[in-house]
Amino acid sequence: MAKKTKLFIIISIMVTVGLITVLGFRSADAGSGSDLDLLKIADVFQTEDILLEDWSFYAREHLVDLQDAKEVEEYVKELQSRFPDWDWSLQETSEKWEVTAVSPTSKHHKEMLQIMSTHTKQPVDAYIVYRVSGEEWNKEIESFFTKDQFEDRLSDIFRGKPTIFSCMKGSVSDKIDTALPSISKDLLNVFNATELEALKEEDFMSVSATSPMFSDSIENMNLQIGLRSEGLGARTTVVVGTPIITIEY
Repeated sequence: MAKKTKLFIIISIMVTVGLITVLGFRSADAGSGSDLDLLKIADVFQTEDILLEDWSFYAREHLVDLQDAKEVEEYVKELQSRFPDWDWSLQETSEKWEVTAVSPTSKHHKEMLQIMSTHTKQPVDAYIVYRVSGEEWNKEIESFFTKDQFEDRLSDIFRGKPTIFSCMKGSVSDKIDTALPSISKDLLNVFNATELEALKEEDFMSVSATSPMFSDSIENMNLQIGLRSEGLGARTTVVVGTPIITIEY
């Protein structure tokens, strides 16, 4: 990938993270069940014959109601009691405190929790992150997200409504017409999306768009599509994320 493309991606990530931190955006309903954005993206990958390689569900909440380190520790103890079979670890410095928990090994997916807080502010500045990721998509995974147990999982973890990111990465076969503008146009049509801005190069495209299929947005953008071609006759990498892409490509 060209240096200017790498620089654009780095700058985009920094700007996006800044927007999330400073501006924020509407949080998704943790109990959305079968309406989860990840399931919508998975349907598009299947209908468009995009070979899935990686997917991620990421939820984050700013724990504004926790006032001091003791309250954060009590919250962690509650989570440990709900997930006693997870592998818990602690990292602490003079400035921050971070607890990580990883679910038992599963052949379909991996779950991870992170609770982070600062020591330098009063009240403490604390966040919790929940991530589910995998490298394949099948009936078992779909069932995991659509069953009531997933809604219960989110309710057990979060105190309010978290901010949710959904992302999938895959590839288009070299036997298919892999012209990047053609793939981008097809995906925008399938998502009923309108392009807002884009970076277009010969072997790389990054498109920001808005789609009525997704409710959460950052600066009126709620869909990102990334495309990268590995050359004539080679595969094309496709990444779709809402409201932004969270998987490297």
